[in-house]
Amino acid sequence: MRPKNSSSHPLLFSLAITVIACSQAAGQPALSTRWSADVNPDAPLPEYPRPALERERWLNLNGRWQWAPADEGDGPPFGRDLARSVVVPFPIESSLSGIGESHERSWYRRLFEVPPEWSGQRVVLHFGAVDWEAHIHVNGRLVGSHRGGYDPFSFDITDFLAPAGPQELVVHVIDPTDAGEQPRGKQIRNPHGIWYTAHTGIWQTVWIEPVHPDGLASVEIVPDLAMGVFKVKATRRSPGPASNADTITATVYADGERVQRHQARPDAWFVLKPGKPRPWTPDHPFLYDIIIEVERAGEVIDSVKSYAGLRSVSIGHDAEGRAVILLNQEPVFQVGPLDQGYWPDGLSTAPTDEALRYDLEITRQLGFNMTRKHVKVEPQRWYYWADRLGLLVWQDMPSGGPYIGPSDPDAIRDPHAARQFESELSAVINALRHHPSIIMWVPFNEGWGQYDTARITELVKRLDPTRLVNSASGWTDRGVGDVIDWHVYPAPASPPPESRRAAVLGEFGGIGLPVPGHMWKTDHWGYKGVRDAEALTRLYESYMQRVYDLRRARALSAAVYTQLTDVEIECNGLLTYDRAVIKADPVRVAAVNRGDFSLMPPPPTITAIVSTSEHQPQRWRITTDRPAPDWFMHGFDDSSWLHAPGGFGTPGTPGAVVGTRWDTPSIWARRLFDLDSVPAGELHLRIHHDEDCEVYINGVKALSLANYTTEYEDHPIPPSARAALRKGPNVLAVHCRQTRGGQYIDAGLVRIEYPPVPTGPSR
Repeated sequence: MRPKNSSSHPLLFSLAITVIACSQAAGQPALSTRWSADVNPDAPLPEYPRPALERERWLNLNGRWQWAPADEGDGPPFGRDLARSVVVPFPIESSLSGIGESHERSWYRRLFEVPPEWSGQRVVLHFGAVDWEAHIHVNGRLVGSHRGGYDPFSFDITDFLAPAGPQELVVHVIDPTDAGEQPRGKQIRNPHGIWYTAHTGIWQTVWIEPVHPDGLASVEIVPDLAMGVFKVKATRRSPGPASNADTITATVYADGERVQRHQARPDAWFVLKPGKPRPWTPDHPFLYDIIIEVERAGEVIDSVKSYAGLRSVSIGHDAEGRAVILLNQEPVFQVGPLDQGYWPDGLSTAPTDEALRYDLEITRQLGFNMTRKHVKVEPQRWYYWADRLGLLVWQDMPSGGPYIGPSDPDAIRDPHAARQFESELSAVINALRHHPSIIMWVPFNEGWGQYDTARITELVKRLDPTRLVNSASGWTDRGVGDVIDWHVYPAPASPPPESRRAAVLGEFGGIGLPVPGHMWKTDHWGYKGVRDAEALTRLYESYMQRVYDLRRARALSAAVYTQLTDVEIECNGLLTYDRAVIKADPVRVAAVNRGDFSLMPPPPTITAIVSTSEHQPQRWRITTDRPAPDWFMHGFDDSSWLHAPGGFGTPGTPGAVVGTRWDTPSIWARRLFDLDSVPAGELHLRIHHDEDCEVYINGVKALSLANYTTEYEDHPIPPSARAALRKGPNVLAVHCRQTRGGQYIDAGLVRIEYPPVPTGPSR
């Protein structure tokens, strides 16, 4: 998601942002989640971090490490204590890390001991992820370096270890954040708007494990639903040919019962046929457990536990020949939230595994069958829970580099930056390809860093031909990939149906509702503000009704609502940032997400008090020259202003009904209206504005709205503005400013009467 940019773009690619002031008291401490209290700083996140390739013996290195900021050119702090302590694996900017500061360079140091029973094994050091550049030293020697903030990496440190006693591990981290072109997602050094606090350093689990010299380096398991089999390749760590005495034994279990045992040669593909196929779906996320062993002369020298889901994803056609997404050869309509994966206490790192699982559980409980992991990659356990809970995943590649607009050509990337992006993209795909929950890769979002789109799309397809590729989510489509993806705010819309690519709505919604006591900062924003939970629920229901209409009318295959939770100053989540409040009615949200509208109340009765120009032009007094300071007051003389029909703007502006052309930077408009009596009931300002505007009723400010909309919207007026209405003549005054792109202004007053919410056994 992105605010309005300097490039004008078509109707359905516009965004609307309403600035919402919140009543949070100054000086309130930063938010935390209920899971913060469960974090043991000496042993945080104790779970095995890689469920797809799990070994019985391992040692978790999470916990308190020594830490210090670093300057360029500093030598490693071998053999000396550092002044401060950091809790790994929380990024240093987070409160859970114990640091709460941002530094481009820093040192991590800790001592550890290798269990004596690991003698004769290779010792492998694993990092789930370090953002962004890491140099790893063991006992004063450089083991290796890694660049990439979102992919796991490991080093065999056996030859660097002392024969016994404490071993010294020192990590030097460098992270330029938005000063560089590396993939970084929403991170920025100066957080604001849709840009979030950076997360630097070790932010996923660190561990060591013993592995036989000829043990397994990787296990690839590829489902083939059409044949009812898994294609498997177990690759050894040793680079040379396998011994004739070495055998791979794979055992498959279904519900704890062994259904197949197969022996094969190492480093070669083989097939597992687990009896009658049991497909993986969101409603029935069945997973087979698989144990892979390396045997030598009858002795097991390595053993790992894994699992797999049998499913397929492809593009098919409906009865009218329109492309649709298929899961297991059946159409699947996907509804999911945009999931940013940020936490107020841990930033990029969930406080506990329970917290990590909660986001996925609440997503399912809210009736979603899909989630879009937005320009961030999660720890492996997040995908493990998605596999277990039955949640389809669209996986974005974190963005970085220059931005291009909808009508711009692909960016020309610096060759070094392009190589780094492709290296990290490949590493992320290889790390996550095991998970059946992931059905689509998204290399580019809204033109951020988008270059060589067709080639990158082909690269992703070549790396993983079993999944769909969404080449450019947003508005920079190049006609390639498996889907055409639009972003539309706030109300949903759909790309036109195609015969080759499925139509998806990659982002919409963004309804903002700040909840005092559960906010990151005082000033928050959403794409469209509402006043309470009931208004949020009703508007969400109406949006989902449109989504399902688009499914029927335009073969829409998926819709992604912005967003699951509030994040920092964004208050457009279905949940608050601390996950303490579900803002909308969860039962009604779950119902409409599944296409059940039986709990949805009838639409409100809307009565025009002061009509807009939507259906018939209304006459205003307007000027584009700056008027006197009291221009909005009731008694101001506007007789010299032009008397013209509304609305005012430029043709082609999204949702505009232009009666009089306005193409200057500012317009001031006044309209007299008579009231026989002050109307009762809920009064709203009905307005379509592009861009910022202020509205006054009889000299009292009613609203101040930022950015722009793509359609007429209703906003409740405050008590002070309502109290200004009087019997007889009244004046509605509007000032609108324009900077770039389309422009438009029109306004009126309506009374909205809401019918009662239906009740029944299901509630």
